[in-house]
Amino acid sequence: MRGMGRIFKRGSIYWIAYCYRGKEYRESSRSDNESRARKLLKKRIGEIANGHLIGPSEERLSFEELGKMLLTDYEINGKRSVESVRLSLRHLRSFFGLDRAIDITADRVARYVRERQKEGAANGSINRELAALKRAFTLATRAGKLGSAPYIPLLEENNSRRGFLDHGSFLALRDGLPAYLKDPVTFLYLSGWRVSEMRTLEWRDVDLPARELCLRPDVSKNKDGWPLPLRGELLEIIQRAHEKRRPDCPYVFHDGGQPIGDFRKAWNTACKKAGLSGIIVHDLRRTAVRNMVRAGIPERVAMELSGHKTRRVFDRYNIVNDADRARASELLQSHLGSQSIARKVAPLTERHRTG
Repeated sequence: MRGMGRIFKRGSIYWIAYCYRGKEYRESSRSDNESRARKLLKKRIGEIANGHLIGPSEERLSFEELGKMLLTDYEINGKRSVESVRLSLRHLRSFFGLDRAIDITADRVARYVRERQKEGAANGSINRELAALKRAFTLATRAGKLGSAPYIPLLEENNSRRGFLDHGSFLALRDGLPAYLKDPVTFLYLSGWRVSEMRTLEWRDVDLPARELCLRPDVSKNKDGWPLPLRGELLEIIQRAHEKRRPDCPYVFHDGGQPIGDFRKAWNTACKKAGLSGIIVHDLRRTAVRNMVRAGIPERVAMELSGHKTRRVFDRYNIVNDADRARASELLQSHLGSQSIARKVAPLTERHRTG
């Protein structure tokens, strides 16, 4: 290996030295066996010949370190989905927990996907986990801790929900809710706001004389704040909340002075009483968007009221249902029928010619 690298001793341990891109690297073989040092040097020379030197630092980088880098990135940037990332990492750790970063190859990622599918995980959930893994590798390569990242493709997703409530069903569901949830849930139904935005609404965000409230950017999912005019039932809800306002609680909606927590159990109970199945709280947001559009509110204004930043997401919520299709069919038949009638009434000039 003369001219390509060298082996030397420091004390009883053999070391190797090799050049890569004009720089000499020295690395301990961690052994007093010269043949092991020779094999390590041969390995490094092979990596250099293939155009990618892994080196000792990359070999030591573990999945756990990748996870720590990802969490640090989320915390530094104040991303609100940090808890979602923690959940993704828990799933990833159960499979990759003992792996080095260089052992997480495309084939191994494919095996992870198969295992998650066997467990019954939806493609959307798996994609969130794969996205977290991709981000972790991106951070590692940017930091110079890895020379490259594995190919991690995402799965096809065809699981966009189509849940929504007609007004009668909503009223039946609301009747089955505990008293402290009736107004907050109605607020969601009318405004199209997210549950997290309703929970964090404070009195400092409300201007009752102006009949308006404003979502703060720091609690908005897309980090944009927007105003919501208070009229009709929305105004009545906020006025009732103001009558129950507590000096020791900053929140508009609360449960005995405490922030409103997870109410899925109460929601599911109310759904059963109303004879509804498969309806989730987020379906209120979808319903609000549909109601706004059907009420004739311009789509741009509806997007501002509900806080939709991208057209793609807004379009996904404004779902066409069977009633929409039936109305479209009726309109088409009416149009064709009017054309047929018009055709039977021949123009005067045409009647003169045929006479």
